[in-house]
Amino acid sequence: MKMIIAFIRPEALSSVKSNLYAKEIYSMSVTNVLGAGQQKGYTEIYRGVLTEVNLLKKVRLELGVPDNLLDSALEAITQGGRTGNTGDGVIFVLDIAQGLRIRTGEKL
Repeated sequence: MKMIIAFIRPEALSSVKSNLYAKEIYSMSVTNVLGAGQQKGYTEIYRGVLTEVNLLKKVRLELGVPDNLLDSALEAITQGGRTGNTGDGVIFVLDIAQGLRIRTGEKL
């Protein structure tokens, strides 16, 4: 099994989810996060004060997938999240040593 951790734009979440569902990948965890990457943030004036925003809103998507679904999941996330602009996100793939379903005790 593999663990996929993807950081994507918040507005791309619905597109990524629909692509994953089309490939019959339903199990995922989604978290709102703040982060800094190649975008490097921006500056804005708020109530007359110049503010530098370094941490941008992103969505962290975590999926545990069997090895045979890894390529499909990566393709779905990439197609759903790509705009071609800096800040589209990043995907990490990790090995999972063991998984256990709590309800049944079934090893994954």
